[in-house]
Amino acid sequence: MAEASSDSGPDNSHKRGDASGPTPSGGAALRTPAAGSGAGAVQLPAWTKALGWCGVAGLIYLLICAVSIISRGFAGLGTDAAHTMFAFAAHPWVGLSVGVLGTVLIQSSTTTTAIAVTAVGSGALPLQGAIPIILGANVGTTVTTSLVALTFIGDRTEFRRALGASTVHDFYNWLALLIFFPIELIWHPLEHISGTLTNALYGTDWLPNPAHFNFIRAATRPVEHGVIHATSHVSSTLGPLFTILIGAALILVAVRYLGKLLKLLMVGRARDILIKAVGRNAYLAMASGMGVTVVTQSSTITTSVLVPFAGAGILTPAQVYPVVVGSNLGTTFTVVFAAFAGVGQDAKIGLQAAFVHLIYNLFAIVVIYVIPLLRPVPLYCAENLARIASEHRWVLAVYLGTVFIALPALVIVLVGVL
Repeated sequence: MAEASSDSGPDNSHKRGDASGPTPSGGAALRTPAAGSGAGAVQLPAWTKALGWCGVAGLIYLLICAVSIISRGFAGLGTDAAHTMFAFAAHPWVGLSVGVLGTVLIQSSTTTTAIAVTAVGSGALPLQGAIPIILGANVGTTVTTSLVALTFIGDRTEFRRALGASTVHDFYNWLALLIFFPIELIWHPLEHISGTLTNALYGTDWLPNPAHFNFIRAATRPVEHGVIHATSHVSSTLGPLFTILIGAALILVAVRYLGKLLKLLMVGRARDILIKAVGRNAYLAMASGMGVTVVTQSSTITTSVLVPFAGAGILTPAQVYPVVVGSNLGTTFTVVFAAFAGVGQDAKIGLQAAFVHLIYNLFAIVVIYVIPLLRPVPLYCAENLARIASEHRWVLAVYLGTVFIALPALVIVLVGVL
């Protein structure tokens, strides 16, 4: 097969598939049955699509309600009790580990980040405590795509290709964390820049003030009051705790099923967009990855869609790489949107916490991808891990179990609990 070209050279393996010749932009225009004609995509009747989009609107409404419910729950606890809940995560290394492990367990960085942002916006968690959690969630979300590569474990060559493409996401986010986490601990640039941006835009025509969105408050108030009423029959401490748990569960449900529903409605179209974009230009691929992630509300969907193409040798890890970078940025917009549901005197700082996530991923793109010096590092690490793991399958289990579960859990127990 004529493999699709990339900046780092073609994949030397030989599998089925085809690619057309180079395009003027220096990439390759890919031709596959799935990408070219939409074959394999689920064709839904018009009425089913209409119901699906109504479901999307309903789940977005539920997400906004859930954020408001958590805010009310923290407010009901009182300042001292709310701070006590997050006291164990006050240490930055514990907060980082909570972000990684929490995201691995619930399989949603958006949920983890939204809860942290809401806690900041309600005054329960200081911004300095939320930043490590947000950075950890950025890493924890990558494990899902690595698990997708396990579906190719029966064929050594396909497994190597799929794992190389999927773990680019891992190593890109680990490298970003390695660079920016120590810098943030010492000089706090994310905190300062996000604060400056929030102060400049909050309440101006450039950025709407959430306090002015009275129609959102009016729309969410019935659900919010219903939950508050349902939990008001227990003690003054347990009631707000149950309210927070219900809100967190609603965020998890909303994000999880929003992703599933949008995947059903959009995955065929999203796949076509991504496959066409990756063979043309790296920055077009990055923009496509960001756009598809904004639409599907999940970076995991964006990256997982491409893993089978990488396993088949149609795409190389180098071509998947910019899509991963774009999807990382795209996933931040959901949390910024959710931050607008915050109310009260700390809503502004909650929005600042959401901007931390956005700015962090923007900086990571500039430092790691735009500047050529560090750009090859995630790709080199991913391809070498894939090569070793394809020869020794246990290596992947050790890597995932140690880095994403054992190490964060150990930090939480030793530093945060003991």
